[in-house]
Amino acid sequence: MKIIALGDSLTVGESEFELSGADSTSYPEYLETLAHQYLSSRKSTLHVNVLNRGISGELTSGMIERFSDDVVGEKPDHVIILGGTNDVGWGFDPATITHNLGVMYDAAQNAGIAAVACSIPSILGFDELIPPRLSLNSMIRTEAMRRSLALVDFFTATVDPSTNRLSEDYSSDGLHLNPKGYREMGRCAFDSWLKPLLDQQSRLEI
Repeated sequence: MKIIALGDSLTVGESEFELSGADSTSYPEYLETLAHQYLSSRKSTLHVNVLNRGISGELTSGMIERFSDDVVGEKPDHVIILGGTNDVGWGFDPATITHNLGVMYDAAQNAGIAAVACSIPSILGFDELIPPRLSLNSMIRTEAMRRSLALVDFFTATVDPSTNRLSEDYSSDGLHLNPKGYREMGRCAFDSWLKPLLDQQSRLEI
């Protein structure tokens, strides 16, 4: 099973901890590790390969521009699309961001690739940027339901529910996550989406 993780620095796994030489794990890397461990425990012959196609600082418009090469051209079975954080930072309207994400959902479907929608994580130290995140994530959930897409809720997995801010336990610099946070993102994607999918595929092996 081939999976493309498309996104920005949150997919790259960017963190201030990288500058100090501390170990950092991107969520796609950890997702693949969890998949391998799970399949090994079940003695399954399935193999999962997660390719990281994140570019730091990218907007959803940039993701659209490279979608043909970095996703369709790779011919994956699934693409996890995590975008919008930088768009919100630049003041783009959530409806515009959702439209761009929809363009990628459609492109994946047209190429026979199963798209996975993702909510974007919250932020710490910039409270004025939380409401547009909430609005965008609500639109992403609506689009995922309308299109019958799997949804990975990175916001809920990494938020402090008492404040709607990014949890201090997972924050690197307020925007990016620390290694613990990226591991939590990987676990969220595995538990809510990939594990049920692997269970389904494993049953077909019998």
